[in-house]
Amino acid sequence: MILDFIIPRRGQSLLEAYDQWKAWAEPKVCCDYSFHMAVTWWNDKVGEEMETMVKERGVNSFKMFMAYKDVMMLNDAEMYQVFCRCKEIGGLAQVHAENGDLIDECSKKLIALGITGPEGHAMCRPEEVEGEATNRAVTIANRAGCPLYVVHVMSRAAGDVVSAARKEGKVVFGEPIAAGLGVDGTNYWDKDWRHAAAYVLGPPLRPDTSTPGYLMDLLANGDLTCVGTDNCTFNANQKALGKDDFRKIPNGVNGVEDRMSIVWEKGVHSGKLDENKFVAVTSTNAAKVFNLYPRKGRIAVGSDADIVVWDPQATRKISASTHHQAVDFNIFEGQVCHGVAVYVLSQGKVVVEDGGHVKVTQGAGKYIPRKPFSDYVYKRIKVRDGLNQPKAVEREPYKGPVIDLNAEPQEEPKRVAPSVAAEFESRPISSRHGHRDLHASGFSLSGRQIDDNRGNTPHRRVLAPPGGASSIQF
Repeated sequence: MILDFIIPRRGQSLLEAYDQWKAWAEPKVCCDYSFHMAVTWWNDKVGEEMETMVKERGVNSFKMFMAYKDVMMLNDAEMYQVFCRCKEIGGLAQVHAENGDLIDECSKKLIALGITGPEGHAMCRPEEVEGEATNRAVTIANRAGCPLYVVHVMSRAAGDVVSAARKEGKVVFGEPIAAGLGVDGTNYWDKDWRHAAAYVLGPPLRPDTSTPGYLMDLLANGDLTCVGTDNCTFNANQKALGKDDFRKIPNGVNGVEDRMSIVWEKGVHSGKLDENKFVAVTSTNAAKVFNLYPRKGRIAVGSDADIVVWDPQATRKISASTHHQAVDFNIFEGQVCHGVAVYVLSQGKVVVEDGGHVKVTQGAGKYIPRKPFSDYVYKRIKVRDGLNQPKAVEREPYKGPVIDLNAEPQEEPKRVAPSVAAEFESRPISSRHGHRDLHASGFSLSGRQIDDNRGNTPHRRVLAPPGGASSIQF
């Protein structure tokens, strides 16, 4: 089964976009499918249509973009309102977490410096930009009391934010993708523009070569939950739209076909995951999060017969020359992976056999509606809401005077600053003989001195200073 994103244009009806995506899918789809819905703009009408999507179209997950300024990006206030709406209707809020304002400013600066290649894409979106936005999304979702799913976690910084939030008990799920687990961002500095551009996606892959292993560790420990792909492919001539400006390179890479092998090779074959964890992060957890379980994500009587027969010892070499994806480049090119799907059953029918021979029927896939309020996501939220309802403090009403802000202001009496002498003379006399204590400070906070009102005195030659008369004759 596959979950695809519906991405309406700004101002477009969610229902209209749903009908459009479904019309595209129905004649082509070869396996069961469902939809996430992106919320790319916000008003009351969008909120009403979100409820319709949940109740009548079976969509229970809604994605917000914190990046792509002036195209799909929502501001914090809008995100908060969407999160609140998600909670009301039992939907799961998803976020693309990057600071869109910073990306926009940094990209302008790089272009002005003459940096136009794919490396500029990574340079204007450093991992702190992803980490900050992830933390902000977690905070907003927590204030809304809404569960959160962070899509394509691509950096240590973002992974650590999700991990910390889960340790604090927040209902947050993090999703690394096959690209982030299988390759790194050093490719953006490749001398071949086509090669470098092929890896452009947002958030970008990280140049720190230890990042894929770190994300796999978080996945193994349960800090991250599901492995997705964010699969969105473009051929060389399409990526070339940004040949002179990295901001115009279409964002997206492959991943769906190679996801299982990449996770097995980097996770199970490396000793970080066991076989059960592999099944959980590639299938069962997603089925539970998106309320498809136990129909999907489980082999049992009554569940759909979507089954993969996996050979853990078999190997295959990934290549664009042999893959089935509609793209002329593969970001995992040349990698040899242990773990091969020998047979694949969809709806009880064999659709892949002999380790790669595909025999499918276009249009055979069925749309699977999903119900709201998944227990896996909302059970804790419901209990907390029952225990933590805010309550007002009971007190007697205030009966005192209230200032009238519209009243004419009264002229305040003029204040005369005290003279310098008065300031000093008003200091208490501390000597028991009635004289001023010579040890008292002559410092004034106002900066004035006691002799400020005296004019300049002419120069005087001191012949008998304290300590004795001068012996010099003048």
